[in-house]
Amino acid sequence: MAGGRGNPDDVDISIKLKYGKHTIFMFANPLEPFSKITDELLFILREQYATTGLHASRDSPTTVPIPAEGEEVHVAYAVLKTPSDPSQGLKSLRIKGNEKPADLKIKNNTVVASFSRKEPHAAIYMTRLSPASALRNGSRLLRVLVPLSVALTIYLYLFPIFGRCAFPLPQPDGTGLQSTQVAFRETAKLHWSSPDAASQRGFAPFRLLALGDPQLEGDSSIPNAGRESFPHLTSAFRHLTFRSSHYSLRERIRQTLHDTVDFYFEDIPNTLESIRKRIDLFGNDYYLAHIYRTVHWWTRPTHTTVLGDLVGSQWLDEEEFSRRSNRFWTRAFHGAERVPDEVAQLPGEDYGLAGLLGGFGDNETSEAWTRRLINVAGNHDIGYAGDINDERFERFERVFGKANYELRFELPIANETLQATLYDEATNQESDRLIPEIRLVLLNDMNLDTPALSTEIQDATYGFINKVINTATAVEFKGHFTIVLTHIPLYKPEGICVDSPFFDFHEHDGSLKEQNLLSADASRGFLEGIYGMSGDVNAPAGGRGRPGVILNGHDHEGCDTWHYINQSVANGVDRKWEVRRYREAKEAGLLGAENMPGLREVTVRSMMGGFGGNTGLLSAWFDEEAWEWRFEYATCPLGTQHMWWLVHILDLITVLFVVVVGVLAVASAVGLLEAKPVVKHDAASEKAPVTVAGNGTAKTPVGVSKQR
Repeated sequence: MAGGRGNPDDVDISIKLKYGKHTIFMFANPLEPFSKITDELLFILREQYATTGLHASRDSPTTVPIPAEGEEVHVAYAVLKTPSDPSQGLKSLRIKGNEKPADLKIKNNTVVASFSRKEPHAAIYMTRLSPASALRNGSRLLRVLVPLSVALTIYLYLFPIFGRCAFPLPQPDGTGLQSTQVAFRETAKLHWSSPDAASQRGFAPFRLLALGDPQLEGDSSIPNAGRESFPHLTSAFRHLTFRSSHYSLRERIRQTLHDTVDFYFEDIPNTLESIRKRIDLFGNDYYLAHIYRTVHWWTRPTHTTVLGDLVGSQWLDEEEFSRRSNRFWTRAFHGAERVPDEVAQLPGEDYGLAGLLGGFGDNETSEAWTRRLINVAGNHDIGYAGDINDERFERFERVFGKANYELRFELPIANETLQATLYDEATNQESDRLIPEIRLVLLNDMNLDTPALSTEIQDATYGFINKVINTATAVEFKGHFTIVLTHIPLYKPEGICVDSPFFDFHEHDGSLKEQNLLSADASRGFLEGIYGMSGDVNAPAGGRGRPGVILNGHDHEGCDTWHYINQSVANGVDRKWEVRRYREAKEAGLLGAENMPGLREVTVRSMMGGFGGNTGLLSAWFDEEAWEWRFEYATCPLGTQHMWWLVHILDLITVLFVVVVGVLAVASAVGLLEAKPVVKHDAASEKAPVTVAGNGTAKTPVGVSKQR
């Protein structure tokens, strides 16, 4: 119902009193003092509700009686914090003496009132939002959160697409590379084609996903791992309860105070850091898993390798090693498999093939290799030469696979004309062509340099290298390609890569404690032994050796280099192996230059978050015209782990907001949310100017509009 004097003056302000199911509006002159406005408001209450009282809510029968004339009543006033925006809450008015609304510069604003029969200062407006206001604010926030969260999540889970990641493609004539854009488009087409489409679309038959140094950390990085969280607090309690022995009370008090200080400055920081580190380790496992899973899904590699430092320390007991290796297989590389021991074979004259390339093999074998991880032993897995012992070596091979073995993958030739050109001891001895084959050599180079702790394990490594050399095809033949997978990079002078030559030795026995690079002699063994290159132009095949590439890790920053030797130097003693950055060597024309045998070495940048979550993509394809394998290398970085954390934390916040706003929306729809002033009754409040006492004298209102 409505009443009053009809149309209020334009200068009038409205007074709104909300109590339970009642809402009362009154128009008042802003030039009248609040004391008079209060009396007018009380007059309306007595006139309309003296008999029935005010109902506390729609559902409750509880009523509040209206104060009688002469009874002391206190009324509090408030206005919207932001005009015309109830969602921002209310702001209490501090009324002093005979202040008027005009004195407080209140214009065109609804003033909200509440009354109390308690002592002064009892009715005070709170500024918190109502559920309905929270719903409105939450809805506004979701308009920002949801699109932002969706956009960042799409980017994170499709980062290889946004990074245009793809294995390099060969040119149709095998002489070079197609553009990155073409490779990316062809990779995209794989995702709406049949599983064997890669071999039909001109993709490289051998595509190796190379991952460097995941280094799963564990208890050794957690300050309070394996012990209680607050040892100094426990110690202080023992001193206070006389459960410890001290020669004097003074010493007992001194030790108690000392432990109390350590509790605040050691125990609490260490516990907080331990909690943070445990969360960090959990997230890091899934950050690495996200890189492996997403890049593997998008790029469709035929093979995958992890180039050492699978775990973060060689100084682990069996229990901690078991925990980290379990996290490796169940979290970081969930769904992957180790290479079976029966497949990981030693070099021999009569060897078996690990598989066929180019879609010629059976699907079961090809799919098995897409799941397998070719794991390389690193210094944090088994230690450097001075640390490797039987126990560390055995547990690595048991969990992650053998440390030294080879794999042979053949690319069959379907063309009968080309088959007729292959070397055959009986029918075609003049040919230098062999069936195209990739030889993967997995080599533990952690103990190539000396002194070593275990000479037996070192001798086994050198024996393996000798078998690799002795079973390799003669350098005069074409068609084979050797890829060496190892951990420590070859020797390079300082300034070529981030890591420079460095060796350190144990003081107790002089064995090798640490190294950044292999020694120059060990590196020469790779180039001249395994690859058969020579500085002598009169050596077999002119000293050019066997084609191939070396992939390794260890230097977390990564590096791409070209090792070469200048055969044109007259004095053979002065001929030595040199190294340049691959790009510089290419620009200088050193690749394939006459009398300059060379080999590319790629140190894969680490996949750890601090190094950008990198992955390496190696493509190798066969050039039938030159009867040689060719290859190229690309990278696909995700970015630091902070991006991964940001997206998932934002997603969690967004989901929580969606749930809360959804609950509020349902509550609002069924009428559970009712907008009303939020009043706090607090006799101890200091906001005295908020209240105005009525004198109990009835006044005729200027104008009234009321509702029940």
